[in-house]
Amino acid sequence: MVKGLSLLLLGFGVFVLMQVAMPFISFKAWEIFSLKAQQALIDPAPVSANGNLSPDFQVENIGDFPAFIAKNKNLTPPYYEFKLSIPKIGLDPAPVLVYSSHFEENLAHLPGSALPGEKGNAFITGHSMLPNLAPKGTKAFFAKLPEVKKGDDIIVDALGQRYVYKVTELKIVDPKDISVILPPESNGRYISLMTCVPPGFNTKRLIVVAKLSV
Repeated sequence: MVKGLSLLLLGFGVFVLMQVAMPFISFKAWEIFSLKAQQALIDPAPVSANGNLSPDFQVENIGDFPAFIAKNKNLTPPYYEFKLSIPKIGLDPAPVLVYSSHFEENLAHLPGSALPGEKGNAFITGHSMLPNLAPKGTKAFFAKLPEVKKGDDIIVDALGQRYVYKVTELKIVDPKDISVILPPESNGRYISLMTCVPPGFNTKRLIVVAKLSV
């Protein structure tokens, strides 16, 4: 009886370990062998008009989580929310709160970043988690974001207008790399999606950059 219980517990432990280890191993393999193909050929650090990296934003630690924060605390959102969908990963229209730093239940649009369709970079943050622990309808909207590839569509519906962005690159950065808030080029209209990686961890950030289709 005791031996049988021990074997059962051992088997359960191995099962749980594999649920965590396999997505992590798969992600690292993707990072090593596939990510390079999804990166831009030239990726200079973007600069603002006055030559400084992201002068309107800063990093603040919320617990042990480094978050991007707008320096201007008095920004008023022009509207409440818009919807974002990514057909490639089966992400149905998900609510994005405008000018918000809270993405526990929704996606959050960084205060001070461009709004959909505007010149600049609309910067959106969302939770991730282990894919096999993220059933349909989960609040971890970006659980499958690493599956996105260059050329895929990111669709935004805001105030009755639809905007279709094409993914131009994926990159992994340090959590405090605030330069990713700025657009790759000053005159372009971009959207950037950010989530934690590897799955189930928050040691790095995955950034998916997309440009508005003309």
